Amino acid sequence: MQKKTNRLAFESSPYLLQHAHNPVDWYPWGEEALQRAKKENLPILVSIGYSACHWCHVMERESFEDPEIAKLMNENFVNIKIDREERPDLDHIYMDAVQAMSGSGGWPLNVFLTSDTKPFYGGTYFPPKPIYNRVSWKELLLSITATFKSKRNEIESQAENLVAHLIQSNRIGQISNANPKDQPVNFFVPQHLDTIFEKIMKSADREMGGFGHAPKFPQTSIIQYLLHYYYYTRNEQALEQACLSLDKMIAGGIHDQLGGGFARYSTDNKWLVPHFEKMLYDNALLVSVLSEAYQLTKKPSYRKAIENAIGFIESEMTSPENGFYAALDADSEGEEGKYYVWDKVEIEAVLGEDAALFCEYYQVSENGNWEGANILYYEREMENFAKEKNIDAAKLSLLFDVCREKLLSHRFNRQRPQLDIKIILGWNALMNIALSKAYAALGNEKHRELAIANMELMLQHFKDGQSGKLFHSYDGIQAKFPAFLDDYSFLIAALIQIQEITSNSNYLLEAKELAAYSIAEFSEDSVSPFYYTQKGQKDIIVRKKEIYDGAMPSGNSVMAFNLLYLSVIFDIPDWREHTINICFALRKVIIDYPSSFAIWATLTQAITYGISEIVITGKEKSESLNFTIKEFLKTFIPNKVYQSATRDSGNSPLLDSKPVHEIAKIYLCKNYSCKQPVTEIIELERLLFADVHKILHEKSNNK
Repeated sequence: MQKKTNRLAFESSPYLLQHAHNPVDWYPWGEEALQRAKKENLPILVSIGYSACHWCHVMERESFEDPEIAKLMNENFVNIKIDREERPDLDHIYMDAVQAMSGSGGWPLNVFLTSDTKPFYGGTYFPPKPIYNRVSWKELLLSITATFKSKRNEIESQAENLVAHLIQSNRIGQISNANPKDQPVNFFVPQHLDTIFEKIMKSADREMGGFGHAPKFPQTSIIQYLLHYYYYTRNEQALEQACLSLDKMIAGGIHDQLGGGFARYSTDNKWLVPHFEKMLYDNALLVSVLSEAYQLTKKPSYRKAIENAIGFIESEMTSPENGFYAALDADSEGEEGKYYVWDKVEIEAVLGEDAALFCEYYQVSENGNWEGANILYYEREMENFAKEKNIDAAKLSLLFDVCREKLLSHRFNRQRPQLDIKIILGWNALMNIALSKAYAALGNEKHRELAIANMELMLQHFKDGQSGKLFHSYDGIQAKFPAFLDDYSFLIAALIQIQEITSNSNYLLEAKELAAYSIAEFSEDSVSPFYYTQKGQKDIIVRKKEIYDGAMPSGNSVMAFNLLYLSVIFDIPDWREHTINICFALRKVIIDYPSSFAIWATLTQAITYGISEIVITGKEKSESLNFTIKEFLKTFIPNKVYQSATRDSGNSPLLDSKPVHEIAKIYLCKNYSCKQPVTEIIELERLLFADVHKILHEKSNNK
């Protein structure tokens, strides 16, 4: 029989296309659906999910493919499907509404709206039959239908109250009553950074790494704060917890031991059992923080994890145009994780006589470690295991490389998880930052080349040449949906990073242009955080300000970093003041809840200790200049502004009056006032540490 087709068949989102043959009469979000709801006076059912969402697939199979349930939905609701990755603005609004009603959230997100798109009830996954005191989807549909008809006034009142609550709760993004120019100097002091560190460590798992309890997310923003905090204070606890967290993730099942890359989160405290979906942004953020950790520690396991993660992105998540796809599903053949887990017998058949050693190291047993199957992970470092077995560590490492390649080739024969081929601007920018940081740390030219190629794609396909505005996603044919604050913030940050590894000042000019556009379109004044959406967007009930650093950094915290950096490059004091004002306005939540404001906390470090202005000059393509720049990029120096010059230049305040010689010179400056240039990176580091100690001494005396 020919399958029924609904309006989603004309969409490009892989998630929406998954639902194109449901018997539910799905609409995409848009005027056709919204006008029908008003015309026929029907409630709207909005169901939000994404392609890699396991429970989204479950609910589709159980309910949305059921003809009887579909009939009930079609007769009583205007049914709208939304890909949360295409429309994160709508997802944010309606997720907030459901969390306000129920105290929890997640995906699939199912929310019921009045005909003017105001929410009045919602939840997440609903089973086909009542279970564990959870109402069935059918029962809920019948109840909502009856209530909407018999108690319409109550529903309208509830919806109005809920929208008022959303507007009120959004005011955490407003400036505090205090004038930020009164006391900011008293906020940006090392003592507050110590308090933030202490609060972070209260939630730290000192045995298994990470923060808090299961489910455990990578929380790379917190790890980055600890790395930066260690740099300034030399507090060993900070470095130990940051590295412990990375080490345990690398060893765990959240890390694909064969194919590279990381899953979204771990369902247990030991990082063993992942939620098997792989998201582009998670891998980008982990590569970035691993690159900083490698610069600081030079641990070989970090280098290997970086190369493997980028290798995974290149082989499985890169388009022919050098764009990066959004996600890999958790499920294959209808089962979560089936693609990634192993039977011991299967491994023995593939590896033969090498299987016993491999299985011992990667904790493989006949009974399995998860639902009768084995997730590969290890508990001991390779060197220690080799020593126990009296085997040369280098030979063992090579043997296991061969074993992993054999198993990976065998795994490719399985039915692979679905790939979401959306190319999202903000997520690509995060991966671009990761590639730039990886190149800086490792010096692998392939990473730089891929970053440049990807940046060309973003600037070519996501930017409107006439208006200068950006688009949010690209399907290989066209870019669509106006870009959100995250997209602008992350792209500007990527332009800044790629300038550092290419010395191409055109990237900075592009970043300046986009920052000015962002201020005009997303900001209301010079003392408040930015809105998530541009001016003039008509199809949202609340114009939100997103300030929390969650699974991804908030667009606001990254934009604040951008403005601070660009204010130095282009000598724009107002942009620096904007950053300080926003950070000061959020001072209480940054100190009280640093785990939710970790990028803001790191920004507070940058303002407290100051931005190091670094310039390297030398003859173009000279061996001295190239060597000095590469050594500089390999060095961990947080919170710096960096440019290089190959000829006498007055086109940048930072480069002004910096002569070029045969031997490369390194200038360290503050407020464009520079110390005598040095020629060795180790001399630069001495100057930097002297500056930190001076700041600590001055601020200690002024506390």
